[in-house]
Amino acid sequence: MRQRSAIRNSVEYCLALGVIKSLEWSPLSVANRLALAYARVLDRSLPRLRRVAERNLSLALPELDEAGRREIADGVFRSIARVLISFARFPSIRRGNLERWIRCEGAEHVEEAFHRGRGVLFATAHFGNWELSAFAHALFRAPMNVVVRPLDNPLIDALVERRRALSGNRPVLKKDFARAILKALSANEAVGILVDQNSSLDSGVFVDFFGIPACATTGLAKIAAHSGATVIPGFAVWREEERRYVLRFYPPVEITGDAARDTQTLQSRLEEVIRADPGQWLWIHRRWKTRPAGEGALY
Repeated sequence: MRQRSAIRNSVEYCLALGVIKSLEWSPLSVANRLALAYARVLDRSLPRLRRVAERNLSLALPELDEAGRREIADGVFRSIARVLISFARFPSIRRGNLERWIRCEGAEHVEEAFHRGRGVLFATAHFGNWELSAFAHALFRAPMNVVVRPLDNPLIDALVERRRALSGNRPVLKKDFARAILKALSANEAVGILVDQNSSLDSGVFVDFFGIPACATTGLAKIAAHSGATVIPGFAVWREEERRYVLRFYPPVEITGDAARDTQTLQSRLEEVIRADPGQWLWIHRRWKTRPAGEGALY
């Protein structure tokens, strides 16, 4: 990878900091409008993101017409705007005002899992508000460990990690994640892992995802089988009628020890959640980039 210049890093950092601070310091009604404007700028300045979204939607939901695909893609950028607002407001979100932002459903599944004493693996995704879900869990119950990939810009990465840690959560870097996760689980702690991204062939298997072979990491399934931890899908989903998120925990996923089978189960559960509210998933990611041998590129 080409080394990034210090000037580029500094310029990007100043822009990111300006966006975050403008959303943090503005009245909420103003911040809502600003965030939508920033999302539109992102959409128009990086047109490849919408092209990827439209391609993904044509593959995964072929029954949609052009207008239907455009409506969902628009929803993706509105969802990004909501994520930006909550992330910017992390310094002011406390236990006392948390329910203005998010409420919880299915907490009994989490409590039962902790009573087992083997730790909890939260299988989540870039769906709804993945940043707020982890942040809120630390306030609802206890801090958790979150598997992260460092951002390319180290200045922005440090900014993001400082805010994520405000509720007590601890980052786990992907390059050393297995040992750190097993240590956390042995202490009966929670670990959050995003399971919706494209994986390389050396760390994943092909599963059926929206009727298309998709390469998905087997890491969570293998760790769950090795540790005996309970695997719980959980997502923070925006509810327009409430004007806040619902952090919904689902019943545990049965882990058989067959990594390919268990990974398929997780991906099928994720597909069900996305189909119920497709505008809240990050369709701008090239989810089907890795292809089976002999199959041409989809992007």
